[in-house]
Amino acid sequence: MRVVLTGGGTGGHIYPAVAVARQCETEDPDSTFLYIGGTRGLESKLVPQENIPFQSIDITGFRRKLSAENIKTVMRFLKGVKTSKQMLAEFKPDVVIGTGGYVCGPVVYAAAKLGIPCIIHEQNAIPGLTNKFLSRYVSTVAVSFEGSERSFPKAKRVIYTGNPRATTVQTANKERGFASLGIPMNSSVVLVVGGSRGAKAINDAMIGMAPQLERLKHIHFVYVTGENYFAKTREDIRSKLGSMPNHLHVLPYVHNMPEVLAATSLIVNRAGASFLAEITSLGIPSILIPSPNVTNNHQEANARQLEKAGAAKVILEKDLSGKRLYESIEEIMGDIRVQQGMSEQSRKLGKPDSANVIVDEMRRLTARR
Repeated sequence: MRVVLTGGGTGGHIYPAVAVARQCETEDPDSTFLYIGGTRGLESKLVPQENIPFQSIDITGFRRKLSAENIKTVMRFLKGVKTSKQMLAEFKPDVVIGTGGYVCGPVVYAAAKLGIPCIIHEQNAIPGLTNKFLSRYVSTVAVSFEGSERSFPKAKRVIYTGNPRATTVQTANKERGFASLGIPMNSSVVLVVGGSRGAKAINDAMIGMAPQLERLKHIHFVYVTGENYFAKTREDIRSKLGSMPNHLHVLPYVHNMPEVLAATSLIVNRAGASFLAEITSLGIPSILIPSPNVTNNHQEANARQLEKAGAAKVILEKDLSGKRLYESIEEIMGDIRVQQGMSEQSRKLGKPDSANVIVDEMRRLTARR
């Protein structure tokens, strides 16, 4: 297949697209790709690192308040559609898949107008404006959460696929995860992470609960602070404790997250859709602290889906403290029945064959041409 991938702005939109590409390669080694992203988004750095051919257009999102900037956005959209049509005509894709972000708008719209089969993938429980707009033009809308189908009443076809990142983590090596952390195999591991860049509120809670970890010496705690917060967080913990205990590991970043997740017993994290797909695929219990600084408060909606199923405990950032976080961790890790029950419910929500399902849909659409 010849596939155009588009999506950008954040890793949550980029990595699902990459996961689809990898699944295509697995099933058909002759697959060829073009990734069309934004000139300003993270995709301009990440996608070339994945050895996927990359081209870009200049696009920004609409502001929710009336603004003269929105007029410029409309002009960029129209120019982006024209440029996208040129790129698509040159590449001649069999199918186009968009995984969210502003850049999907002109690229997928252009493809639909050219009669190319198109799929959009919605990662979140509450869909973004771009995907809601595109849903009436595309061949198929793929959703990550069961029940989200009704958010797209004007779509021709809506299917539940899960998030393709769930497929990526299935092959992760647990032994390498333990080895990379320097932790004995099959130890209990609590991973606390605030996203790829870190989160101040979660780091403050890490610092606040550090003195209480003495009571859970049999558990290894892995704090992933984010590069910018690392030095200060580590120093604040040392000043509280005097020295760093052997069962506490403070890291600026984890480069092999799938392997580390495979070794994790409980995770404390934000509630980005791709990350939730990974942890449910592996059946990891979670304590979720949704970011309050996202459009439509979609992270809380994502987190509540897991909480409702019994797979997660949710703490809103306004209620977060070191004491509250420690008590929640102790409640789960102190009772194997609670931990196992949450793990089972988490795994039930997982969709480890997500990328396969999406590639099957791509094949179905191309076969109809």
